[in-house]
Amino acid sequence: AHRRCQPPTVPPRRHAEADQRRSFYPTPVVGTRSSKGHSRHGTRKVTAAEVSHFVLREIMAAPTPVRFAGPANGVVGAVPVNGPPGQVGGPGGPPPPGGAPVPDSYFTESRKGEVNELRNLLRNFNVERDPNRKREVIKKVIAYMTLGIDVSRLFTEMMLAIETRDLVVKKMVYLFLCNYATANPELAQMCTNTLQKDCGNDDPMVRGLALRALCSLRLPQMVEYISEPLRKALTDSHAYVRKTAVMGILKLYHLDRDAFESCNFVDILYDMLRDPDAQVVSNCILVLDEVMAKGPNGAMAINRAVMLHLLNRIHEFSEFGVLAVLNLVPRYIPANDEEGYQIMNLLDPVLRTNNPGTFMATVRAFLSIADSVGGDDASAMKTQVITRVKAPLITLFTGSSSEMMYALLRHVDSLIEICPGTFDDEYRQFYVRYNEPTNIKYLKVAILPKLANPSNAPDIVSELGEYVTDIDPQLSRLGVRSMSRVACRDVGGEGSVQSITRRLVEMLDLDISHVTSEAARALVDVVRKHPDMKPVVAPPLPRAIRYVTEPVGKAAVVTLLGECGEQVPLAPYCLEKLIDDYEEIKESSVRTALLTSTMKLLFQRAPEVKPMLGRLLAKATEDVSNQDLHDRALLYYRLLRSSADPKAVERVVSASVVVPGGNLFAEEDDSDIRAGLMKEFDSLSIIYGSKSDNFIDEEYRSEFVRMPEEHPLEAGAPPAQDLGVNAVADGLAQTSLVDGAPDAAAAAPAPAPAPVGTDVMDLLGFDGPPAAPEPAPAAAGGGGVLQLEPSFALTGGEYQSQWAAVPDGDAVVDLLPLRSVPSSTDAVEGPLSEFFVQTMASGELPTEFKFFLYAREKGGDGTVFLIQANINKSSSDAALTLTIKCGGGGGSTEKVTSLMDVVRSALGAFA
Repeated sequence: AHRRCQPPTVPPRRHAEADQRRSFYPTPVVGTRSSKGHSRHGTRKVTAAEVSHFVLREIMAAPTPVRFAGPANGVVGAVPVNGPPGQVGGPGGPPPPGGAPVPDSYFTESRKGEVNELRNLLRNFNVERDPNRKREVIKKVIAYMTLGIDVSRLFTEMMLAIETRDLVVKKMVYLFLCNYATANPELAQMCTNTLQKDCGNDDPMVRGLALRALCSLRLPQMVEYISEPLRKALTDSHAYVRKTAVMGILKLYHLDRDAFESCNFVDILYDMLRDPDAQVVSNCILVLDEVMAKGPNGAMAINRAVMLHLLNRIHEFSEFGVLAVLNLVPRYIPANDEEGYQIMNLLDPVLRTNNPGTFMATVRAFLSIADSVGGDDASAMKTQVITRVKAPLITLFTGSSSEMMYALLRHVDSLIEICPGTFDDEYRQFYVRYNEPTNIKYLKVAILPKLANPSNAPDIVSELGEYVTDIDPQLSRLGVRSMSRVACRDVGGEGSVQSITRRLVEMLDLDISHVTSEAARALVDVVRKHPDMKPVVAPPLPRAIRYVTEPVGKAAVVTLLGECGEQVPLAPYCLEKLIDDYEEIKESSVRTALLTSTMKLLFQRAPEVKPMLGRLLAKATEDVSNQDLHDRALLYYRLLRSSADPKAVERVVSASVVVPGGNLFAEEDDSDIRAGLMKEFDSLSIIYGSKSDNFIDEEYRSEFVRMPEEHPLEAGAPPAQDLGVNAVADGLAQTSLVDGAPDAAAAAPAPAPAPVGTDVMDLLGFDGPPAAPEPAPAAAGGGGVLQLEPSFALTGGEYQSQWAAVPDGDAVVDLLPLRSVPSSTDAVEGPLSEFFVQTMASGELPTEFKFFLYAREKGGDGTVFLIQANINKSSSDAALTLTIKCGGGGGSTEKVTSLMDVVRSALGAFA
């Protein structure tokens, strides 16, 4: 009985957790034992009750249900339902009575694999208590997701893990949710409350991450939960949250445009262009460009105030932010020439960047400004621009990766076309290097002929000659073609054409089929451009016709025989052999060249050519393999038959048009295409050599509109600001005047001074001209009256140089208490200008107003007063701090005191 009740052997379990649970149940050992502690059968014996207890324990530990059979043979115990093969409950046998079949074993799991292991680990209480272990498990989930393994089944477990203070875990869970939210929209909605709660977290990093995840779920039903957190985040105190919110606006735009428009986010984005953080501003520019791409302007609408505000802050932006601002410059029309020059001076330091994208965007901005302000001298100004950017551009493409090098070379090619000669002195930088990719080699060989001039043409031709025998057939062909272009452009100086022609003639005897073929094609172009080279080309043609095998090359040699018939005695006989083998010529180009050359020879060697021409016309008119050949043969036949004047036929057949020196052939003149491409400079159009309309679908195109059409300034008026004002601030070791400016009027510098009676517009350019100022009252101080000159003006560079010339120790610092704080910089500048104290620049910072002022004494020694003024915005401690330096070789304490009286009188409303 004991032997019959012996339990089955327990196989080892896969998970250690089952072993832990099994150890909770003691296994008593009963029965008869030998003296060595073992039963007589080598295994311990248990009772039926013990077997039942053991099976019950396994039921509690097993992941799948275990079924029981009834008593067997009067013995109560747990008996497996599965039986031997072919029997009841066994494999292949009928199912056991009273239920469906069960797994083969009670003690193995049916669900295995990496995803299920991760699920068990995520559910494990010990993992939950160990932050480091939990982080590693979630890292493994993200790793599987990155490898392309579908771990969406863990969505529930990962969603439960979102409630944590571990920022790393939270970030990974957000990433998981965003990736699988579209596959589990119902479950994704369950985490909405948690994400909204995290949007109000004390940690700005958590707020930003939660907002980014909330906007990245891409679920239409989530729109109502996104708008309010977005609106709050746009006014968050931390820049990271604000810039994340700006990008969230773009996601909302693509998710639901109606909700986007209802929230009036476009106006909010324009207001945020004044944000103190440059990254937020650059994100606003990118979002506005994409949101308004289908609008009438084709991108973000700009005006003078916006453009000048952004340009003054360009030094604050990252490389990508600078690129966003630079892309706006080609769309901006300067108010006048002076403003255009100042913008170029402001952008000049950007050329020091090592970022090719930023550099080329700056070049494009320069070229667009040159078109706007250059007028009749636009070409000369473009030449100056390209000369300025040449050195850094060459440095960039010589030290860049192969892909970037190719892109830059394509742009260099375009610059050479619009301003020939600017890169001629750097021709050695375009020599081919052995380790360069083939696309770069081909492009360099195509550029080299455009750099040739009388001084460097011999070197360039010699270098191209080295490429002729290169192992790469395409590079070899390009080398031959480029040599002929130097000759056809006639840029090599005296004797260069004849020297290049002799080189090409020698190539006809080379035992390289593609070289001889390309040389023949090149000689055709040389003869078209320089007919006087026929005696040099003629001698090797009779033997070349036998050796050239490529159809293009054979057609070129046949053409040359027709052109040089008078210099080649054997020309008719060379063509006669081809006419006799007409049926064996399969290429229509060779047949057409044969027909044309024979017709030309008719008027040079009529007795020899007339019989074979008749045979050729008979064959060509019956040839229907090529319509052009057939029609041309009929034309020649009818001309010869119907014309009474052979000279008229000769003029039609043998007419030669001499192309003036330096001009291109009609088939090579692509000036119109290049002019269109230059409008899309710094884009894929330059790389592809085709306008964007040819490779961008209409739904993705945007209009290029230059703005504003009308400026508020009158023609010839001075610019509204000196764009070197930030340089002034940097020279004075001060914070930029526009740092943290909350509005555009305060962020951009104030208008430059104008003479009395001249209209002076406000910064934005929308208000009318102020009334002419009244004469300034005399200010007494220090025993004298200080008269200031009303029409005095300084530029930013002059201001900075004069400030630096006066030692800081000679500056006079004074404090003027104020009863109230001015509302804006205009409230200070207006009264001061009435007393002829002019404003160089001004700006509003979070805690103070900052001014750069100047004035000059009228009469006397003409003392120039340079003033730096700060107004504390604290109402409890409002005061005007003045730092005054006297330039111009004069100045005294009495005059400074008198100037203080002038300032005090001007600001009487606040002092």
